[in-house]
Amino acid sequence: MNFVNELRWRGMIHDLTPGTEEYLAKGMGTAYVGIDPTADSLHIGHLVSVMILKHFQRCGHKPIALVGGATGMIGDPSGKSLERNLLDEPTLRHNQEAIKQQLARLLDFGRNADGDLTAAPNAAVMVNNYDWMREMTFLGFIRDIGKLVTVNYMMAKDSVKKRFDGEGEGMSFTEFTYQLVQGYDFLHLFETMDCRLQLGGSDQWGNITTGTELIRRKLGGEAYALTCPLIKKADGTKFGKTESGNIWLSARYTSPYKFYQFWLNTSDEDAKSYVKIFTMLGRDEIDSLIREQDDAPHLRPLQKRLAQEITTMIHSAAEYEKAVEASQILFGGSTAETLKKLDEETLLAVFEGVPTYKVPTSNTLGANIVDFLVETVPVFPSKGELRKLIAGGGISLNKEKVEDTSQTISETDLIAGKYLLVQKGKKNYYLIVAE
Repeated sequence: MNFVNELRWRGMIHDLTPGTEEYLAKGMGTAYVGIDPTADSLHIGHLVSVMILKHFQRCGHKPIALVGGATGMIGDPSGKSLERNLLDEPTLRHNQEAIKQQLARLLDFGRNADGDLTAAPNAAVMVNNYDWMREMTFLGFIRDIGKLVTVNYMMAKDSVKKRFDGEGEGMSFTEFTYQLVQGYDFLHLFETMDCRLQLGGSDQWGNITTGTELIRRKLGGEAYALTCPLIKKADGTKFGKTESGNIWLSARYTSPYKFYQFWLNTSDEDAKSYVKIFTMLGRDEIDSLIREQDDAPHLRPLQKRLAQEITTMIHSAAEYEKAVEASQILFGGSTAETLKKLDEETLLAVFEGVPTYKVPTSNTLGANIVDFLVETVPVFPSKGELRKLIAGGGISLNKEKVEDTSQTISETDLIAGKYLLVQKGKKNYYLIVAE
């Protein structure tokens, strides 16, 4: 497969330097993406460049994932108006180890079925720039690297110009040197691993081309850059952000259910671009899905497949199935049996924002359903109203219709040992926690 052509039809190329395609046409190439460990999880904004590495590897080339243990101590000014808070070394080390584990799920690092490393020529490699930066002194860096690039050249970069032109609060010397440190990473990988291509988002173009310039001036070598567009929603709002913040790849911060729901709820227009960027599906299959979507948009075949592919890739097929089952609870087709299969974390994710009441377990078990929902938990204003609703089939407990006003609550009714789900009509839910 031709890597550049593959990215072109997927809409994943913003810019590339002359000679990039010719370099890759000669045989197996080597490219890297850098990720600064500012948190102990990647979010879906990082996923764009990681997907480019996946395509790069699938096309027969060798990917390098660089975790920026050194650059993470500085903070990249690209696309930012304020200087980032610097992290201490123990926090950075913790973050980078967590990120390494996530990347190992997304790239083929050349392990066989027994977990042993194999000699696959295009097996992915993971490196940490702290390994080659920690021994370098300040004087050594400005003598050997700083002299190669003029201040005029560095100030011409967009990330610098914006800050000097009044966007934000100016720029510290620490941030100003970031492009040199990142450029040195490229120089080091060029020398030690014959890495001739750096990949990244379009906001990284200035930093990447500083690296190609260092390689040219210090070694007389030729290196290349390829960037992808920054992803935005069709309505112009920021991709990957919700009211509750970033969509993370770690289940600790974004549950698999919420992750699944994010992709399932994308607009038709966004889904058509996201399925090209965030899945490994081929062109024919994607075109077929888009036709299905256009013919029957109410069935949302594109969003469903998008959510399936990405949730399975990031979490697992089992977590995807759980997310689908959890979705059925709110949107039809679920049963009490399905509800009781949910673990506590998924249950709470599904019913986030639903009115929740905490009551003692002693006041729950054995209680009459009418007395409980009027006196113990003030969900309904009167017993008369509740009895009428029950008679009309308008009340459910754990997705089962309440048909008898003398029904009592038993221990077997508790989901995950302490939850009750009360439903009024089709859309009104109440979560009761017995503890």
